[in-house]
Amino acid sequence: MPANRGQSARTAPLDDPELTGLFPNQNPHPVMRMKDGRLVYANPASQAVLDAIGIGLGDPVPDDLRASIETACISGVPIELPGEGRTYELRAVDVADYGFTNIYGTDVTAAKALNKYPDQNPNPVLRISRDGILEYANPASELVCRGLGLVRGERVPDGLLARIRTMAADAEPAAMEVESDGRVFSVLVVAVFEFGSINLYGTDITASRQVERALAENERLLLNILPPSIATRLRNGEAVIADRIEAMTVLFADVVDFTAWASTAEATAVVSVLNEVFSRFDRLVDRHGLEKIKTIGDAYMVAGGLDEATRGDVAAVAGMALEMLDALETYRRDGGYDLHVRIGLHVGPTVAGVIGLRKFSYDVWGDTVNVASRLEAAGLPDRIQVTQETARLLAGRFAFEPRGPIALKGRGSIETCFLVGRV
Repeated sequence: MPANRGQSARTAPLDDPELTGLFPNQNPHPVMRMKDGRLVYANPASQAVLDAIGIGLGDPVPDDLRASIETACISGVPIELPGEGRTYELRAVDVADYGFTNIYGTDVTAAKALNKYPDQNPNPVLRISRDGILEYANPASELVCRGLGLVRGERVPDGLLARIRTMAADAEPAAMEVESDGRVFSVLVVAVFEFGSINLYGTDITASRQVERALAENERLLLNILPPSIATRLRNGEAVIADRIEAMTVLFADVVDFTAWASTAEATAVVSVLNEVFSRFDRLVDRHGLEKIKTIGDAYMVAGGLDEATRGDVAAVAGMALEMLDALETYRRDGGYDLHVRIGLHVGPTVAGVIGLRKFSYDVWGDTVNVASRLEAAGLPDRIQVTQETARLLAGRFAFEPRGPIALKGRGSIETCFLVGRV
């Protein structure tokens, strides 16, 4: 109260302009005052509220409303009151010094209308105010709120709020994914400048993500069986896939005396050892851009140059062959079994294609395959045997050690070399 007032605040009459509300009279929002259970003041903006209650100035406030006002003074929770097509929130403040209660109304009709349809929406709808408060979240938003760590009426965490504001500033609406309790939601961020807020619209995409994961797993399994280009052709509906390749590089590797060892070893040990060795070879296949064709028992077959999309060629296969020997030496040094391999490598024309309807496979046929297999079979442990023709293709990039003539089934006596390293 200004110091020049002649009366103290405690003794000022109720018609004192400062108490009856010189300024509340100008307030566009309802302002009322209750004393001893009666309405002793109401500004002009309060008329719609008074009409809804059915009272006038000086009338007693209905018992139920008076009890709600008294509770609101303690809890701070507003009272919602409809009136003449409008909805008001009434906040009550106890002014103990004067023995009355002030009641301040806010027209929340627009906000209620804004929430009316989202409340019924089966998809999540959230609204963040300009100052970063989650001011609305419909019932369907429970999981999204949980996933983002949001609580209605509280401020959005700073990091998340910054991200949402950045997304809202984009020219095109942007979405983020939210996971919660095994569900996945795509949440679209939209700035609603007319209401000074940012809206979040969620869509449950759990089923589509499950389908995507299943397709990705199917793709992974398919690519474990077929080269990528062949898998694409199969998906595109080619009934018969068969190609003649003029210069395919074929490698065969066989673990020396593995069959004899496997006949006396525990089954789990056999599978475990072979899996470890072949897994190391698989990683080399991927590194060099080659294609693992198949394994037959303890034999391992690789090809390079399947098609234009395949990076693998004769040099890549030769490089992998050398690294296979290194990988097996590392395996022995790391405490693995004392295993050794023979490797045969040859380049030439082949036919490649997909065979079978059930458990189909991609395979390669032709004399080149036979020669590579027989070079391996006629080779020596931890050596890579190639023909003179293959050595000429690799000349200048790799070093060779002549072996001399050997007899190969179906080819007679031919000159071979051992690939011993890079130049």
